[in-house]
Amino acid sequence: MSPARRPADRLDADALELLRSIARRGSIARRLEDGAERAVLRSIVEATVALFDAEASSIALFDPGRNQLVFEVAAGEQGQGVIGLAIAPDQGIAGYVFTTGQPLALSEVERDARFGRGAAEATGYVPRSLVAVPLIDDSGSLGVLEVLDKRSSAAFSLRDIELASVFARQATVAIRASRVERDMASLLRGTLAALAAPAGTTDPPSAATPATVARIVELATRNLDGDDEGRLWAIVDRVARLRQADPDELDLLAEILEVVARRAERRASQRRRSGRARGVE
Repeated sequence: MSPARRPADRLDADALELLRSIARRGSIARRLEDGAERAVLRSIVEATVALFDAEASSIALFDPGRNQLVFEVAAGEQGQGVIGLAIAPDQGIAGYVFTTGQPLALSEVERDARFGRGAAEATGYVPRSLVAVPLIDDSGSLGVLEVLDKRSSAAFSLRDIELASVFARQATVAIRASRVERDMASLLRGTLAALAAPAGTTDPPSAATPATVARIVELATRNLDGDDEGRLWAIVDRVARLRQADPDELDLLAEILEVVARRAERRASQRRRSGRARGVE
């Protein structure tokens, strides 16, 4: 008699494929939403530049993996140099606003002890004045919105802080909404653990220990972003860039993708039938 296999190894092939499909769909959604999120954030900084008649506006988001604030989008004549700049979450004025959750308006930036001149010089522009407000909600702080140098005034007012905070709230809502399916492994792990636990309890039964749940998730998400699916993700990334395309072009693309999808489904079905036939033999 062969030794008993672990629960993860006894997964029905169709069930495992379903989990993989869920993970793949979530990963695709994540990539598509990345583009949508960035477009919304870019429109917000463009709007703040126009509203304040400012030299620049930017949004820095906290990257927990790197433990840094990363400037993701910017607008204005002096804004582009900051994109990609990464700083410690407690560094500079942006770091202060991020860690404290308190907005700031400064009229003589270089005189403030919190100002990071080195980081500013790295962007190619040293501001004279700025307003910085946190992207924050009940779940915590996500980043910082900064607006630099109004052309019509040497300083930002309390009213300017209020207006900038309105834009920051919109950015926060957009980011939270687009991150629902960001971490498919965590989503699958939580779902499987919940399904495995007996009613009225929080502990999974012995047949679905945390190690087993982790094993199932690993099987379902293995190589999700690997080289073997590189062509698929290249297509997804291109589709994400097509959001601004003409409606007629989108209709044509949908028709083409439908034809390709049907052909792929037929080939996958043929491979499955061939595999089952070999198994019978």
